[in-house]
Amino acid sequence: MRAVNAAEVAPTTYAWEIRADGLRVKAGRRMAVDGVDLSLGAGVHGLLGPNGAGKTTLIRALATVLRPAGGELELLGASVGGRTEQRRLRRQIGYLPQDFGFYKRFTVREFIEYMAWLKEVSKKDIPAAVQRAIERIGLADRADDRMKTLSGGMIRRAGIAQAIVNDPQILLLDEPTAGLDPAQRLRFRELLRELGSDTCVVVSTHLVEDVAVACTDVMLMGEGKLVFRGTPAELEAAGGAGDAGDSPIERGYTALLARQQPDRGSW
Repeated sequence: MRAVNAAEVAPTTYAWEIRADGLRVKAGRRMAVDGVDLSLGAGVHGLLGPNGAGKTTLIRALATVLRPAGGELELLGASVGGRTEQRRLRRQIGYLPQDFGFYKRFTVREFIEYMAWLKEVSKKDIPAAVQRAIERIGLADRADDRMKTLSGGMIRRAGIAQAIVNDPQILLLDEPTAGLDPAQRLRFRELLRELGSDTCVVVSTHLVEDVAVACTDVMLMGEGKLVFRGTPAELEAAGGAGDAGDSPIERGYTALLARQQPDRGSW
């Protein structure tokens, strides 16, 4: 893995938006991420794995929510260090956790405005940035409705809007399609492809079909380690007719996990 050389790139361009060497992160007392190496640039990177594999812990570390317990982590060419550096990085990161809090009496617009303020978006730029984010996720007709009146899928879409309101260089999405109906998932996939043209997007999901359609490459985690990284086509090729799954990519997913955990049952 080649290290970033500041002399080779412009101030706002990086060899890798995300780089990790031997990254280790704890979730409680457990080492949930154990020796992960990453080098991610622009594109949509799918993160797959069973419950407990370490996906959410890895996303939280990339979002600077959790501090690494070991190894190295660089975001946008800078080591993740103290509070000052983390604050600077967070202005350039968009993050959608699995569960996020909000004031129920806020309207959609107020919620996203508040999140833009927290991300230190310039005051004069906030109205246009909020409107653009609302339109991109298809909530323009509900922008002035209170959050408490929204369905679960609409709340999830508002969460996606707050994650992109600052036009981040790194976008981290943990189960972003949970609660979305099929039509909304299709529109979300289109948005991912659009964002991935110039943004480093990491999408943690259980829905392997979303990965097959929207992602440029796939990472598969098992027991805190990366057990596979490649294209969706390469993931499909890892499976066979005898492996569990309703589609080629699902069969590749289950085949790779079975090789990693040969003594465990499928369920």
